[in-house]
Amino acid sequence: MSTELPISTNNCIVEKDGHVLLVTLNRPEAKNAFSPEMLLGLYKAWRLLDEDDDLRCAILTANGDTFCAGMDLKAGADGQQRSTEEFMELMATVPNIHWQALLRDNRPCKPLILAVEGYALAGGTEILQGTDIRVAAEDAIFGVTEVARGLYPMSGSTVRLRKQIPYCIAAEILLLGEHVSAQQALDFGLINRIVPKGETLNEAKKIAAKICANGPLAVKAVTRSLREHTEHLAEDEAMLKSDELAGPVFASKDAKEGMRAFKEKRPAQFTGE
Repeated sequence: MSTELPISTNNCIVEKDGHVLLVTLNRPEAKNAFSPEMLLGLYKAWRLLDEDDDLRCAILTANGDTFCAGMDLKAGADGQQRSTEEFMELMATVPNIHWQALLRDNRPCKPLILAVEGYALAGGTEILQGTDIRVAAEDAIFGVTEVARGLYPMSGSTVRLRKQIPYCIAAEILLLGEHVSAQQALDFGLINRIVPKGETLNEAKKIAAKICANGPLAVKAVTRSLREHTEHLAEDEAMLKSDELAGPVFASKDAKEGMRAFKEKRPAQFTGE
């Protein structure tokens, strides 16, 4: 049973469901285009995910039949003045608050699962690249469409996309600005799996449950290692960085519990210690 948290805004619902943080874009009347109020909720959600040791992963999804149509340059005049003012006040002390919200900067150290229904265009596909495991409905549509509007994709696609899928495919997506079907996205390796329409959140919750059953310290360390770009390093240097992350995990109580549970043929009871 999920519980809505006080950091929610009207445009971004944040709930806690056991060890899972559920973050829902909630502006369906505007195709879930990013507004200051939505960015405020996203920023607070990701920082909470980092700070709360009881949370082990997060799911990002959306209400309505469009996941996200990107940034809404008209936002701020939709009656949510208090949240907009709070966002602007925070920006004075956290200048990159919008990039943190969009998972470009300072990504949370725990796994992020994406559940996409419908269109995920421009910023909708850019925020996708900040997540780790991605589930899409069979009718989902992706695309980094900024060039078609004479704009530049500033949330990181020119850097991240070519590292996550083959360079020539990334170049085609970025330079043509065309739509990409769910099947194409799966073939390119941009998403993990396709499910029937309306089933993405259920599938994401199944994935989250499996992650939460694993050792949280091990999951955090593996997540960090996955995200650290060590391609430019020699293999032995990259291995040293990996070993630095592995050491504290093997020295933890959870590691001892995991091995003991395996010997005793029972589920492990991890505490994150």
